[in-house]
Amino acid sequence: MVTKKTPARTPAPAAASRRSQPQLRFRMRITVGDVIAVGPGKIALLEAIAETGSITNAAKRLDMSYRRAWLLLDELNRSLRAPAVDSAKGGPHGGGSALTDAGLQLIALYRRIEQQAAQACQADIQRLMGLLAPR
Repeated sequence: MVTKKTPARTPAPAAASRRSQPQLRFRMRITVGDVIAVGPGKIALLEAIAETGSITNAAKRLDMSYRRAWLLLDELNRSLRAPAVDSAKGGPHGGGSALTDAGLQLIALYRRIEQQAAQACQADIQRLMGLLAPR
């Protein structure tokens, strides 16, 4: 019996370079007491709902349970003056979820703050990255 040797998989060049290059990520959170009212996970969940139109599909996309997604949204909606997500009950064609104006505004503000913070700190970020050992 002859067996073929399969070549070992090597990471794609882009994936390999991403792993070896340091990347800065802002992880802004707004807390109210012990509750994280707004944070990167909740923003990612809102963005996934906007793309999929569904809490279920958004949760799957983010590799989280529906229950976890629902709890995050409930916590977020209770923290805001107006809810970020509007959901329709399921039926023969299923329910669905859509972002409200408050949800859309929340994402836009959060991402703009991240971008402006990165721009404002560019020189310090470059110095910080320069302290890292090459890989």
